[in-house]
Amino acid sequence: MTRKITAVIARTQFGQPAVLILSVTDFVNTLAPTPDWLKGIQADAKRKGLDKLTMAECRCERQALRICTVVNRARIERLSLGGCQRVL
Repeated sequence: MTRKITAVIARTQFGQPAVLILSVTDFVNTLAPTPDWLKGIQADAKRKGLDKLTMAECRCERQALRICTVVNRARIERLSLGGCQRVL
């Protein structure tokens, strides 16, 4: 059963209530920390410099992967889609 008490009673009987100030990042990390497998992927991407890709570069990478998958992962010499030009 939930029991409601007033702030005055809480201060007088239980002492001054503690206040904890967290940033949003700290709050999320406390409730749902990053799993070890994801930390490994993130560290690998950072070592390779993939954490600095622009959205356009990410789009080009996805397109290149999809095309490689469609043609049974055959080697594509040149890819030109939507302004993306990349040598694989």
